[in-house]
Amino acid sequence: MQKNERYSRHLNLKGFGLAAQQKLQQARVLVIGAGGLGCPVLQYLAAAGVGTIGIADDDIVSLSNLQRQVLYTVDDLGQLKAQQAAERLRRLNPEILIHAHIQKVDVANALALISKYDLIVDGTDNFASRYLINDSCFLLEKPLVFAAVYQYEGQLAVFHVPDQSGLKTSYRDLFPTPPKASEAPDCNAAGVLGVLPGMMGMMQATEVIKLITGLGDPLINQLLTYNALSAESYTIRISPNPQALVHTPKDAEEFSQMDYEWLCSGGASPIRVIDAHTFELYKSDPTAVILDVREFGEWPLASFPHLQIPLNALQEQLDQLDKEKIIVFCQSGKRSAAAATLLQEHFGGSKEIYSLAGGITALENNLNN
Repeated sequence: MQKNERYSRHLNLKGFGLAAQQKLQQARVLVIGAGGLGCPVLQYLAAAGVGTIGIADDDIVSLSNLQRQVLYTVDDLGQLKAQQAAERLRRLNPEILIHAHIQKVDVANALALISKYDLIVDGTDNFASRYLINDSCFLLEKPLVFAAVYQYEGQLAVFHVPDQSGLKTSYRDLFPTPPKASEAPDCNAAGVLGVLPGMMGMMQATEVIKLITGLGDPLINQLLTYNALSAESYTIRISPNPQALVHTPKDAEEFSQMDYEWLCSGGASPIRVIDAHTFELYKSDPTAVILDVREFGEWPLASFPHLQIPLNALQEQLDQLDKEKIIVFCQSGKRSAAAATLLQEHFGGSKEIYSLAGGITALENNLNN
């Protein structure tokens, strides 16, 4: 009786009913990224009664997240997103299973993790993750519900699902190869309207429910673009791109050898990356400057001497970097890789430039272990 009451609006909905609700209960959905897109996806899938939900994210809650990541509060600052999200979803719906995968999805674990689920939701905010997730779903033949946001505009699509003619497309049919990081700044540098990820995330959840239940017409082989300022949207058909398969790994072995971070930073001259242990050594090097390229106020604050220049202001303040070595860090390693690429292009071989792998998150984890 309790279950019937919980889902009564679904059970009473014409065309939905008990059969569709049972399909939701039997489904296993993995949401990669518990940020601006992932929060609404997770909330609505849990409320809808999706039987098993996985949350893959290794990030922690920062103050700047709260403008759009509505699963979290100020009490969660510094806590793991996947863990906090899982706890809240269990309180929202204790009748379903929630698995928190506190890890960064990479070539070492992606195939094993994704293979456990029926359908994948990409809630990430960077090109390296998008290509990695897309290629994993291609190899495993898993449906992928994709969304992205940039400033005032959002995109939504369903990949790796055949249409009535049997045709199925992938993210690489839109973009066979990644743009350079400098050509596609993320929301940390360019900003995003806070409500926009919520809107696109709810639309992702809708596509997931349609795919699971068989209701309606999912955005298979289509890309929807939404402009929040004009409230206008349009949908285009996605056609197979001959270059897509050329750049897609052919099997698991080839996938394991891919370096998505390198490909998405330009792929021409790999930047030098250091781990948390080596970073500690450079902190006491008088010939090195430690450069934080995060926005001011991002948590956790760095407790060691450093220079802070946000990535979007770095080009105009290069004259401040007068040391022989430049050690760059950010929250997760993505912005520092983009900054190191920019610095490498500007200074050439005149300076030693390094990026901290995993960002300050990895540094904090190293200190706590």
